[in-house]
Amino acid sequence: MMFTVPLAGELNFYPINETFRISFGAPMFFFFLLLFQKTPVFIPGFLIGIIIVGFRILIDWIMQEDFTWIFSLQEHYSSFFYYFTYSVLFYLIKVNRFYNQPLIITCIGITMEILSDFMELIMQYLILRTTVTVGAFNEIIIIAISHNFIVLSFLNMLKLYEARLKERQIRKQNEHMLMLISNLYEESVHLKKTLQNAENITKKSYDLYKNLNYLKKQNTSFPVEEFRRQALEIAGEVHEIKKDNQRIFAGLAKLISDESLADYMDIHELINIILRTNEKYALLLEKDIQFVCTIEGIHPYYHVFTVLSIINNVVANAVEAINKDGIITISIERENDWIKIQISDNGPGVAPRYRNLIFKPGFTSKYDHSGNPSTGIGLSYVKGMVEQFKGNITIHDGAEGKGSIFTIQLLIDYLIKKG
Repeated sequence: MMFTVPLAGELNFYPINETFRISFGAPMFFFFLLLFQKTPVFIPGFLIGIIIVGFRILIDWIMQEDFTWIFSLQEHYSSFFYYFTYSVLFYLIKVNRFYNQPLIITCIGITMEILSDFMELIMQYLILRTTVTVGAFNEIIIIAISHNFIVLSFLNMLKLYEARLKERQIRKQNEHMLMLISNLYEESVHLKKTLQNAENITKKSYDLYKNLNYLKKQNTSFPVEEFRRQALEIAGEVHEIKKDNQRIFAGLAKLISDESLADYMDIHELINIILRTNEKYALLLEKDIQFVCTIEGIHPYYHVFTVLSIINNVVANAVEAINKDGIITISIERENDWIKIQISDNGPGVAPRYRNLIFKPGFTSKYDHSGNPSTGIGLSYVKGMVEQFKGNITIHDGAEGKGSIFTIQLLIDYLIKKG
């Protein structure tokens, strides 16, 4: 503000006399006062007034051959009273209360500028005995209106920028939440499988307990009592684990099953989220990866968390597989009642000996810099989800034997909103 307002003040003209100037410093000053809402307005009003007077005297000293301090000070001193009066009025009216009401701010700004101009003219009259005509007052009003419509334009541009910035922030937050819930969706699938395993172990433990109990009744010499007690304890503990998992699963299921319109999205929006997420993931891994996507056919809105979970897992797997730089291509097309998804990369590919293992839970061929293996859950989850929706997933080598191509086919009926 200290730098811009004095410079803007040099874009000026003199509608009344040789000492009363109209410049763009006034609307710029008003705009800054609105922008810096937490700054005490007396301070900028006082400092700007002094700086502008000093700056104009300096310009006179540089430009005029017959420069005199007294004459230059008399010519410019009244500008100090304009800016200081403007800041005092701004404080007294508490203009920032109307920050979200641009038209009211414009009317207040016109009033403040007219009063400040009047104060400047009074100071000129007291020292220089200058006269002011009615026509001059009319010009002051017209210029004040023009200045404040400039401020209104600046303010609306600022609000538009703030709205767009907020929109981008909300979009990022929504994308983050979608990815978070899709991950929870994935975890719920694993938890459901764990529940089934716990149920099976509980049943087998209890069957063992009954068999041992039968042996005891047969009065055999085999010491079954201790084993019988342990089998019953195992069955009880596993049952407790199952109940805890059921409570967790119920919470997750409620979180991801309260469906609304936001649970179904256009495939283009879903893919954009996946691309942005994995671009950031690639940067995090310090990899230079280019993403290419093509979508063909007319697609309905798909279930967000199902599609995000399946595609994102395969794409993230490709990001991890590529060494330093490469290309990942996502191709989506509709074939009657099916959606076909192809995800290819030009990474090292999958060795033939691993082809039958990559979809097994826990299998991984990827290790971090410390030698720690990946969890090996992602692709097994994808296969489980695809099979759950009566689809299929295959893998084969890319062009010229480079990289891998994952092909996923899903029945659309399982991915769209019913009814």
